[in-house]
Amino acid sequence: MNNTIRILKEENHLLVHLPYSPERVQKIHTIPNRRWDAKRKVWIIRHTQNLIAQLEQLFAPDKLTVYFSDSNAPPECLQPTVLIEQLDQELRLRNYSYRTRKAYCQQIKKFIDTIGTPQKHNQVIIRSYLLYLIDDKCLSRNYINQSISALKFLYRYVLKVPMVIENIPRPREERRLPVVLSRNEVMRILKALSNFKHRTLLILAYSAGLRVSEVVQLKVRDIDTERGTIHIQQAKGKKDRYVPLSAIAHRTLQTYHNMYAPTNWLFDGQRTGHHLTSRSLQKTLQKAVKKVGITKSVSMHTLRHSFATHLLEDGTDLRYIQELLGHSRPETTMRYTHVAKTDPKKLCSPLDNIPDAQNTLP
Repeated sequence: MNNTIRILKEENHLLVHLPYSPERVQKIHTIPNRRWDAKRKVWIIRHTQNLIAQLEQLFAPDKLTVYFSDSNAPPECLQPTVLIEQLDQELRLRNYSYRTRKAYCQQIKKFIDTIGTPQKHNQVIIRSYLLYLIDDKCLSRNYINQSISALKFLYRYVLKVPMVIENIPRPREERRLPVVLSRNEVMRILKALSNFKHRTLLILAYSAGLRVSEVVQLKVRDIDTERGTIHIQQAKGKKDRYVPLSAIAHRTLQTYHNMYAPTNWLFDGQRTGHHLTSRSLQKTLQKAVKKVGITKSVSMHTLRHSFATHLLEDGTDLRYIQELLGHSRPETTMRYTHVAKTDPKKLCSPLDNIPDAQNTLP
């Protein structure tokens, strides 16, 4: 049983977090000038001389841990669950997506579980925690970057002490090139799928460069066959966009509609009223990749990488590819220039384009 009683000194009061037991509650009722704060779930007692010594004697052999309040200490540090709840509420008010809210709350919970409730929240503690994450070789740069983002949000908007998180550096970006499938490999994967529903999903994902979450959440109304477009609603970053519906994808969807007759979600899941899960589609792809003997590390996002790279190889303008993918920054799309195959025979030297160079040189 938890026998640690945590006490926070706050101006002229003590905030006492008392692990529940009838005996402890009976004991604290003997302390004068105390009151119960239901919101923070702490006992508030007017701080008098020798009060801490009195509490130590009263609750022996329980362990008392005392924290000192300062400008960098969160007011709810005694109740991590309250802090995480406030974090989620602030994220909801700012219209963050469910996935971001879930990720940030998980990051902060891990932060609290790892460091406990420190005497002071300062940069030394935060830096030590981030170094602890960096030393874990199983964690990616993106995971650590997400942890920093969650901490920055917590200290800026929930705890209102942004100075604590200032000057915390982010890990240098890893310059890794995306894994890209050849066109032949894409065809082999699509042909390996005997389930027509699964084949339709992957055809749509590759033909429009969709994220896995985007393709499984498509609704029947999102497909506009008259205009030849797919409406992607509230995707990453809460952004809408339109992508083209390819002719092959259109024909495939016509057959799919005749077979499955979807009414709301385009791809229903096993649970009634729910769409297919991203995890289920990832597993389907992995089985197909293994079946055709492709040894590359392939995920659903690989199809998206391949879509962008193949468009670039076909001469599509990079700016247009950026819009199709829904990238906010052109730098994100630029990485495909490093993996696209370019025919050197089609390149023209700038020297050959200088007027009269052919006639006057050498």
